[in-house]
Amino acid sequence: MKNLLISCCFLFLSVGAAAAQTDTKDLPETIIQQQIDAFLADDFDRAFAFASPTIQGVFGSAPRFGAMVKQGYPMVWRPADVRFLNSDGAGELRRQNVLVTDQAGRLHLLEYEMIRSGDSWRINGVRLVPQVGA
Repeated sequence: MKNLLISCCFLFLSVGAAAAQTDTKDLPETIIQQQIDAFLADDFDRAFAFASPTIQGVFGSAPRFGAMVKQGYPMVWRPADVRFLNSDGAGELRRQNVLVTDQAGRLHLLEYEMIRSGDSWRINGVRLVPQVGA
């Protein structure tokens, strides 16, 4: 009986650990980091794939999307450091705060709006959060 109980506990822990590993692939933070990695590689097709259908519709193509990011969000295109902060929301909508250090060492607080699209998270917008006193 004791061996059966130990086996059941081990099985439960193994299944829980496996589930936790698969869940991290679809966390909003993971999707954001994958998009940033694509920007670092100048792979705008891959970066565009992480955008929501709405964002894809607005820009129409990966090159146009890439040009917007390079001009409007250079700290995201070429970050020196990326740190994930708090997130909020529930269900199909989340907001993820990300602290990005640019190549000059300046800090930028960005709020990513994440939505569920099918079975994965997609980036539905990024807002630069104004700094207090700036």
